Amino acid sequence: MKSNMLLLIVFSMLFISCSDQEEVNVYSARHYDTDQELYAEFTEKTGIEVNLIEGGSDELIERVRSEGVNSPADILITVDAGRLWRAEEADILQPIESEILEERIPSEFRHPDGLWVSLSKRVRGIVVNPEAVENYEELTYEDLADPRFEGRVCVRSSNNIYNQSLVASMVETIGADATEEWAEGLVANFARDPQGGDRDQIRAVAVGACDVAISNHYYLAVMMTGDDEADLEAASKVEFVFPNQGENERGAHINVSGAGILKNSPNKDNAVRFLEYLTTPEAQKYFISGNNEYPVNDEAEIAEVLQGFGEFKSDAVNVSALGRNNPEAIQIMDRAGWR
Repeated sequence: MKSNMLLLIVFSMLFISCSDQEEVNVYSARHYDTDQELYAEFTEKTGIEVNLIEGGSDELIERVRSEGVNSPADILITVDAGRLWRAEEADILQPIESEILEERIPSEFRHPDGLWVSLSKRVRGIVVNPEAVENYEELTYEDLADPRFEGRVCVRSSNNIYNQSLVASMVETIGADATEEWAEGLVANFARDPQGGDRDQIRAVAVGACDVAISNHYYLAVMMTGDDEADLEAASKVEFVFPNQGENERGAHINVSGAGILKNSPNKDNAVRFLEYLTTPEAQKYFISGNNEYPVNDEAEIAEVLQGFGEFKSDAVNVSALGRNNPEAIQIMDRAGWR
């Protein structure tokens, strides 16, 4: 009896200790070593422990739904506005109330109802063979559907969320009919069937399999700063173009990685503090160094390799539209024969 009582007391003390521990529970679809360093620095500065569970975006969203009101998760971090929209549609997020986040993050990179905020920016631009494309600095997304690029375009599958979000952004800015016409022209210009990832498109341009390709900027930046000799050689043969930079053009398409506070968050105040920390200039450097992304806080410095890419004008459309228009974008791509 005494031994049982002693065990009960010990378990109670452990429970109290755990319940008193300041913590924030993060479900993250980002998988970068620098993110781990970032979380450790947050704990060092605030005393709030970060408990991390990693997985795919859809997997984590479904996990939160399955856990329901008993979910321990405070924050969902994922990449691409389309996936943030999936979390929104799953009704697992709650509005974030923070004047600090509103001041630091431009409105086009925050959900209109505060359901999530962006943490970093990703440009989906055009990689070119500068010796094969005249006036490549003036390229637009629309140009890729022009007959002059017949048999010269490489791109990955329409199943890729980055491509879906690009099409969704065009639906928002030029309308569904014009976007479908563009998608049909783009498919007619494919140099090969869509295959591989963005780095494969860059390599294809480098070896002459195509003259232009659609890619996120950081894939080229990673190839340029890595130690793989083949990738370094490939990167040296191409240029990254920010499309639609003319005076009356809308600017380059921007996607994001972002985060939201979950509806049943048990540590909401800590979750807000965590997001506020992630948007400080000192924290933003981890997103920059980890994957060569652009900071969402304009006060943070960009990576040296990105400084070499030059300044650019970005599309001002609120990135929440990328998710809202995702179903229509997929239908357009399917009808156009983009597989």
